Amino acid sequence: MDPTRPHATAIAIANDQILAVGSDAEMRALAGPGATVIALAGKTVTPGLIDAHCHLYGLGAYLDNVALRGLGSAEETVRVVAEAAKTRPASEWLLGRGWDQNRWAGQQFPTKAILDAAISDRPVLLRRVDGHASWLNSKALEAANITRDTKDPAGGKIVRDANGEPTGILIDNARELVDAVMPVASAEVRERRIMAAAANAIAAGITGVHEMGIDDTTAEVYRKLAAANRLPLRVYAFLSGDAANLARVRQPPAPAIGRFVMRAVKYYADGALGSRGARLYQPYDDEETNRGLWVTEPDKLAIAVETAVGAGWQVGVHAIGDAAVGAVLDAYLRAQLKHPGEHRLRVEHTQVIAMDDVPRMVEAKAIASMQPTHATSDMPWAEQRVGGGRIKGAYAWRTMLDKGIPLAAGSDFPVEEVSPLLGIYAAVTRQDAKGQPPGGWMPRQKLTLDEAIAAFTTGAAYAEHAEATRGMIAPGRTADVTVFDRALAPDRSLLEARAAATIVGGAIVHEIPGVLPRSAGGS
Repeated sequence: MDPTRPHATAIAIANDQILAVGSDAEMRALAGPGATVIALAGKTVTPGLIDAHCHLYGLGAYLDNVALRGLGSAEETVRVVAEAAKTRPASEWLLGRGWDQNRWAGQQFPTKAILDAAISDRPVLLRRVDGHASWLNSKALEAANITRDTKDPAGGKIVRDANGEPTGILIDNARELVDAVMPVASAEVRERRIMAAAANAIAAGITGVHEMGIDDTTAEVYRKLAAANRLPLRVYAFLSGDAANLARVRQPPAPAIGRFVMRAVKYYADGALGSRGARLYQPYDDEETNRGLWVTEPDKLAIAVETAVGAGWQVGVHAIGDAAVGAVLDAYLRAQLKHPGEHRLRVEHTQVIAMDDVPRMVEAKAIASMQPTHATSDMPWAEQRVGGGRIKGAYAWRTMLDKGIPLAAGSDFPVEEVSPLLGIYAAVTRQDAKGQPPGGWMPRQKLTLDEAIAAFTTGAAYAEHAEATRGMIAPGRTADVTVFDRALAPDRSLLEARAAATIVGGAIVHEIPGVLPRSAGGS
């Protein structure tokens, strides 16, 4: 929001720019005979919402496959997958995503045995909700030639039973063993998935996304869509920083094409808290022999960051555990010594941070790229996992803002729902959709409504070097605007609000029919 005028009653848009902001009378005076006046009585207009950490192509793949989010047991999950198998060719891999053992009684990882009992005629691969673990049946393990003799890859874990046999769960880099033998989606399939996901995003009021960790093949599909003016929203992409892209990252980023640009690269320091792959300084409270995984060893990460920064790329590193956040800050401070400048280096998730590392976050001028709904999804088990001491540095949005650390908010969909409003609700209440717990979880970390909206607008725009043109409703800014169907308040009414319209570059790309009455202007 514009700090000089945080609230107004009318805006004027001409072509793709915001012409003026002010009172109804002031804007009507600007409206000539050819102008269209849209009455927004009782509605809320915000700068166009930007999801600062998500997986748009991943959402498209999620919509294509078997959706498993929210299911209450391994048995229920298998029933859903078995039902889906009846309508899909037996010659193809059966793919799904969204299971979460932390929602199940006992919170134990599932095994291949229960999958084999239901589906044994084809390979089955089911990704955990966060994408950091995969659950396979025996056919899929056979296709990848994963046996008791297969060694754990660096940064990954093959979960095994007491006899050393793989149970069907692969964590973090171990997933690559099976990913390498899976069918590759064609350009046509990728395009269809992107467009389906984009339709979901704009319907939620999203005008731009930070697309995390894509390969060059997917980037090329985006470029073609952008060149043909077919992208309905803006895409700020992060190239996946895996080994296949090492040579690419040594070269400068390519220029923007329409609504698409890829000028950032994403690396992984560690895994996820839900699968105990997040790297901690001290062992997990609920697994005392485990400190998590280094998906990328700190020394290799530091070299990768320095290389990318030197070539002109912005860098975002996935870091969930406190040790991972610390290693990322080490790498950022080292890179900035060698390559001084305003690089806007990002710590993706910043889920658990040691209090001693907060000043180093400030020193590194790092951006905290955080996802409010992760807190409300994880709160039933997070303290059990990391303990009462470390939980004080978990999901600490208020701490970040109070220390002057830039905050950019996202949803991480399809890990969470495609809903900035759900993220804003989580940020201001620290409660789930049922209003639990009373008063909010760790309520000292709550944000105000304006702060939460800013994290999805001005903060997200800053995190992609776009604060001069977007993230604010002000004259001369790009006309990216989100219209909600009611006044927004910092309570459960946020869950009932809808995006009445989504405007990108002055064009209405999403609209609920009949919600925005129009009339002719005059002067």
